[in-house]
Amino acid sequence: MYHHSGSVAQQAAGTTTRLLEPQGANSSEAMTFQRCTWCGTAMYHRLLCPVCQGSDLRTEHSAGVGTVRHSTTLHRNTPAARNMSLIEMAEGFVVRGRVMGPPIGIHSGDRVRLSTAKDPVRGEPVFQLVDEPYRAWT
Repeated sequence: MYHHSGSVAQQAAGTTTRLLEPQGANSSEAMTFQRCTWCGTAMYHRLLCPVCQGSDLRTEHSAGVGTVRHSTTLHRNTPAARNMSLIEMAEGFVVRGRVMGPPIGIHSGDRVRLSTAKDPVRGEPVFQLVDEPYRAWT
């Protein structure tokens, strides 16, 4: 029977911990995500890969550009209405966040860019519309 020594287990734990922490000078302003080293699936804040259940994840930095897949307006626990959107990022992962602007003006298919890494109150990413799309029928 093979037993790991304590030093090897501590070294392995240290390398795994560093993989999940953002790196770089302006890491507070960048969105980081994980990519599975086995199957290449991109994901946002997961411990295991949703496709292959692998735990060997590497941290990458997102360009911060995405597309709104779904947006809904919430009136609960806030003095004013706010939106909650699912954003599909260019790297292939989906993140829940808030898009700045009037909630009625945010639609599926709108292109967005990361504005700030996290909302200071709710701790979720905040996005802004890249350009106003052409809507002939509205």
